[in-house]
Amino acid sequence: MFKFDLLLLAPVGSIMALGFAWYLALFILRQDEGSDTMREIANAVRIGANAYLKRQYAVVSIFFAVIFCLLLAMAIKGYLVMFVPFAFLTGGFFSALSGFIGMTIATKSSNRTAQAAQKSLNSGLRVAFSSGAVMGLTVVGLGLLDLSIWYFFLDAYYSGVAVPSWFPTGLVPYFNWLFEAHPLHVGTDKIAAITSTMLCFGMGASSQALFARVGGGIFTKAADVGADLVGKVEAGIPEDDPRNPAVIADNVGDNVGDVAGMGADLYESYVGSIVATSALGVAAGLGVAGVTVPMVMAAVGVIASIIGTFFVKSKEEASQKVLLAALRKGVFVSSILVAVISYFLIKATLGMEHIGVYWAVIVGLAAGVLIGLCTEYYTSSGFKPTRFIAEQSLTGPATVIIGGIAVGMMSTALPVLIVGIAILASYFLSGGAVNPNAGLYGISISAVGMLSTLGITLATDAYGPVADNAGGNAEMSHLPPEVRKRTDALDSLGNTTAATGKGFAIGSAALTALALIAAYRDQVLLYGKDMDLSLMVPNVLVGLFIGAMLPFFFCSMTMRAVGRAAGKIVVEVRRQFKEIAGIMEGKNKPDYARCVTIATVAAQKEMILPALFAIIAPLAVGILIGVEAEVGLLCGATATGFVLAIMMANSGGAWDNAKKYIEEGNFGGKGSQAHKAGVVGDTVGDPFKDTSGPSLNILIKLMSMVSIVFASFIIKNSFFK
Repeated sequence: MFKFDLLLLAPVGSIMALGFAWYLALFILRQDEGSDTMREIANAVRIGANAYLKRQYAVVSIFFAVIFCLLLAMAIKGYLVMFVPFAFLTGGFFSALSGFIGMTIATKSSNRTAQAAQKSLNSGLRVAFSSGAVMGLTVVGLGLLDLSIWYFFLDAYYSGVAVPSWFPTGLVPYFNWLFEAHPLHVGTDKIAAITSTMLCFGMGASSQALFARVGGGIFTKAADVGADLVGKVEAGIPEDDPRNPAVIADNVGDNVGDVAGMGADLYESYVGSIVATSALGVAAGLGVAGVTVPMVMAAVGVIASIIGTFFVKSKEEASQKVLLAALRKGVFVSSILVAVISYFLIKATLGMEHIGVYWAVIVGLAAGVLIGLCTEYYTSSGFKPTRFIAEQSLTGPATVIIGGIAVGMMSTALPVLIVGIAILASYFLSGGAVNPNAGLYGISISAVGMLSTLGITLATDAYGPVADNAGGNAEMSHLPPEVRKRTDALDSLGNTTAATGKGFAIGSAALTALALIAAYRDQVLLYGKDMDLSLMVPNVLVGLFIGAMLPFFFCSMTMRAVGRAAGKIVVEVRRQFKEIAGIMEGKNKPDYARCVTIATVAAQKEMILPALFAIIAPLAVGILIGVEAEVGLLCGATATGFVLAIMMANSGGAWDNAKKYIEEGNFGGKGSQAHKAGVVGDTVGDPFKDTSGPSLNILIKLMSMVSIVFASFIIKNSFFK
């Protein structure tokens, strides 16, 4: 009874997260919006972002309707529990909602951040960071809410009390028929039935996240690349200059890609790690305690994140180095709190005989911090790798690109070693030598530990796009130069924390993907299908090679999509510079709306094929080559996807900060040939770090989710029995 009551902390944590997010949102809305011009610019960005999301959700809703009908048909045929289609919808809905709320607050924060930056650097940070905290706490709050609703509903249903007293008596038989549980899922273990069903709503979250990341990434990078290549390189005008027709589209892109897309992405990572851990806890024989630990740890992480936000403060006119230390302080305080409280949680739920699980949590927390520090080293202009790229600008764009790719490749070594050590340590500390399922549970719980402080780690990431928009607002509103200098400092710091956040997300994705592969294996065994996963089995090897290829093929599709969309923006900006008289003299306004429309239409069109690819690939391999090949596919995609995502994220972040390092006055400063070379490197890195790289996190997990949901169908219809 004690353990069951402890689970009530999950919905309590959800309420606390959403309540504090509401408090921070009110704090932001009370801040000064600035001049009429500043409000007008912010409103234009807000209208463009809302129009984009409205169109995206219209497209995605069609996809969800089709998949829902497909899942419903499979459930009626007995392949799935009847709850799965509805779980799929809620996963997608809450993922989209978290991104929408975060973006709404972000678009209301940019002009307020610019206005606050007129007072001091720290004042601007407070507003921007509060906006990021709204995003972070909304993600964890809605994630815990979704998890809690499904857990307690399924627990009540499988206990025989699911039909509420107010439900019409005459409809009860139809209710029971509709939600009749499939015996293969239920067996005799209620908790196994609950976790098996909960795994499936992750597919909805992953699907929505992939659409949001790919679509938003295509939009933001098409607009950014188009604005930079024509504005800064060809026309020689400053970044965010109001004479650039793509400047509003660029600012809209920061919100739909780096805020809404990122929020949906990390919502999916968060809930995916928790449900995978819960399922593996059941497989390890831990019962309800195996579910309690990850869900309550998430609630503890909420409290720790809220406390951590109060430590993010510094002097009124602090340096960038001091501000970075302030952000780190908040994350470190939250991590320490989780580390301390988790010991008592695990001791109370699992007992001292499983205290090794606690050390797996510590391993996950430590791995997250170390990956973040590695990412910071390779992407911050304060260290040699990024300065090396900046120095390469003296000999032209080609050497900048070569240097950035080299740095990105080099940066994969330490994170891979850290994750490898974390996997081994978590496995054996949790008792994997005696009980392999317990070891897999330890690996999965380390991912939960890494993501437990997501409320504040996401805040340090999500504030960056707000600072970037604030800089654009300051430039277009012709605020004093020191304001732009402060917003640029916040933006540069945001690039570093964003790159750190991406490394953090990639590391947790690798651990979560491993847990999902193990959960898929358990799901196949649940249906009575034996598998030989030896590397000497041709099916496994074929699947492994196909899986290793998929991340590269996927990145090719997304990179080409950005290139095509950016090309359309470039053509439009050139046309306006040529045909609209008075733009360069500031006598006539460009047609901003046209660039927003082009980017929106292109993003919606280009996002469909990569998203469908992630769903079709595992189904095709499973049906044509067998479930053994599908396991190989998932392992191969996880291995290469993890490394490729790190390389692309770090290359892109390093190119971006190398350009900013030049703009600070190094190697000739703004307008120099070195600067133009740096801009070219930055434009190459844009789709690396904000479209293709982050989308790989979702790709490797979505394929695992699809495999789990369609496991029964694949087993019964595969050509390889």
